[in-house]
Amino acid sequence: MPCRASYATQQRMKRIRANLNLIFGDTLVLDRWRWINRRLPQTNEPLKLLDVGCGSGAFTIKSALKGYKATGLSWDAANQDKAARRASSCGVKELCSFNIFDARELDHYPEKDYDVIINCENIEHIINDAKLMRDMGSHLKPGGYLLLTTPNFFYRSISHGDNGPFLKEETGWHVKRGYIKTELQELCEIAGLSIEEISYCSGYTSQKITGIIRMLNSTIGTKLAWLVTLPLRIIPPIADPLIEALTNYPNFSICLVACKPRFPSKHQKSTSR
Repeated sequence: MPCRASYATQQRMKRIRANLNLIFGDTLVLDRWRWINRRLPQTNEPLKLLDVGCGSGAFTIKSALKGYKATGLSWDAANQDKAARRASSCGVKELCSFNIFDARELDHYPEKDYDVIINCENIEHIINDAKLMRDMGSHLKPGGYLLLTTPNFFYRSISHGDNGPFLKEETGWHVKRGYIKTELQELCEIAGLSIEEISYCSGYTSQKITGIIRMLNSTIGTKLAWLVTLPLRIIPPIADPLIEALTNYPNFSICLVACKPRFPSKHQKSTSR
């Protein structure tokens, strides 16, 4: 009995440390994980997951805690080092790896046959988005699926920079304001992926709290801003579904679940010849 209790305590501590990584950023980050989490089942099987454009590695680590053998890709060496240290502190070092790799060159990434690929708030930074979608599709095994979030074209700006200008070259900032449903449908068709769901996340209160965080970051500093706004973070999961039901206020991100068919369609077979 003590051993079981000790194991349960260790697991809770791992989850707490991983959750701290999530809530240290703005509320939009937590919204995206909550969206992913509902579509990423716990597993005891050796399922492979690739997080393309993994940033701080928070989603990669949380996926490993759900049982996935998770790999995070980013071009930023400093972020990858930090992510690896976080994975170790969360007790998932054996299930997590972080590789320095540019998403624009994903067609040269050697590992394939992933069960799940995550791509969060990354595609809007890349000019050749069709290539990225094709590359992600080619790295999924038949029956594997893609979880993608990106800004909703119809969002209302949280801060001045959200209105652009959006760049014509890839410097790390957005090259595109966002996406609409039709564009995601077109990209999936190009990549040979079947759409399971298009939905949204990050509603009104989450956006407003993120606006406060951004303002405080520039005035009182990141750490103090995080401390001041910490109590507000319980509001969006409760309030946003209610506000969404009563108003047409646009969510900040549009979200996609797409699957790689196990059996190619006749059209796909003919175009591949």
